[in-house]
Amino acid sequence: MSRSRVAGLQGLFGWMNLVLAVPSIYLMFGMPLVMRQHGWSGTEIGLFQLAALPALFKFLFALPVQRVRLGRGGHLVHWLWLLSLALCLLFWLIGRQNLIDDQWMLFALTFAISVAATWADIPLNALAVQWLPRGEQMRAGSIRSAALFLGAIVGGGVMIMVQARWGWHVPFWLMAGGVVLGCLPFVWLRAGKTPPESADSVESSGTPGVVAAWSGFFRQPGARQWTLMLLTSFPFIGAAWLYLKPLMLDQGMPLERVAFIVGILGGITGALFSLIGGRLVPVLGTARAISLYLLAALGSLVLLTVTIWLELGVPMLIVAAMYLAASMGAVSALMFGLTYFFTRRQQNAADYGLQTTLFTLARMAVPVGAGALLDALGAPGMLIGLTLGVVVAFWLGLRVRARIEDSAQALLAGEGADSR
Repeated sequence: MSRSRVAGLQGLFGWMNLVLAVPSIYLMFGMPLVMRQHGWSGTEIGLFQLAALPALFKFLFALPVQRVRLGRGGHLVHWLWLLSLALCLLFWLIGRQNLIDDQWMLFALTFAISVAATWADIPLNALAVQWLPRGEQMRAGSIRSAALFLGAIVGGGVMIMVQARWGWHVPFWLMAGGVVLGCLPFVWLRAGKTPPESADSVESSGTPGVVAAWSGFFRQPGARQWTLMLLTSFPFIGAAWLYLKPLMLDQGMPLERVAFIVGILGGITGALFSLIGGRLVPVLGTARAISLYLLAALGSLVLLTVTIWLELGVPMLIVAAMYLAASMGAVSALMFGLTYFFTRRQQNAADYGLQTTLFTLARMAVPVGAGALLDALGAPGMLIGLTLGVVVAFWLGLRVRARIEDSAQALLAGEGADSR
């Protein structure tokens, strides 16, 4: 595959990951500001977050994508188009009139949008596994990570300003336009030459049962070790990032400054280091990257803990926040890249859905425990707990990194042999 074609595919998958991330971020993290302005209680805003629950069931959404064929050829593209069409229809429904005072309808449509966007993510990233060479999948993971950081800026900030200036409906029009724009190039992808080991060609010979497919994932060399990393490497720094805004407010920083530092500068830093982190993995090697990136994450949490505990002041707090954003970007790029590596081409939708469900479960569970620590022990106690979690992740990474690198190298060598 030519470099220009690979670059085009990377850009296409990156764009679609961005436009599928923005709606949920806008509705779940940006909209609460508007809700508060219109008199929603804290409990109502908290319950509204239940609209994010579909992300926990991605492994179930993956099953029909893997097993139900839509049309002849371009099976995954057809699924992406169908779910994108449903998403655009939901944008039209939610954007017809301002629903900020109609809590039940806003929740119902937000929940439906969460389902559609979560579901569409599966055929999209299964296509990335199917079409991109194994050697490009780490870069695809870094681009996806960067897209999520940029999505936080767009969904959590830009779309709120667009709504305030031009009205309720405009953000939904823009999001629908972004989805349509991203879907159009898949016409050529569908019509192009079928990649080797494509899902379509394998599925035609028979799809294994659900339990067999899932057990087959864990039978891959290094998959069990990788699952331990998937469950531990990101959630603790992710929880620290989640609580960073209130921690900075508690240190006396104005709300606008916190929003700019964490929401904009932190998002840009995370996106930049996602791209840098992905580029460095082939240079460092997977095993070394695992240890170095987790060590950087540990250092960022130690610095943040010391800064909060000893009250070292606002400038040091900003440095710690940017260090945390940089390490989180590098770790997330590594996690997404390895998720692609451990997604078998012949079971791309099922394996991807299973891994992202495990990732989401850990990412949502750790902040609950962190919040309990914050209430019981204060900010330093919570940060010490999260730091110990990263210590465990670092220790596990040192133990399993060689096995994971061996598996990744075997996949690369196998594709190289197939291409010859």
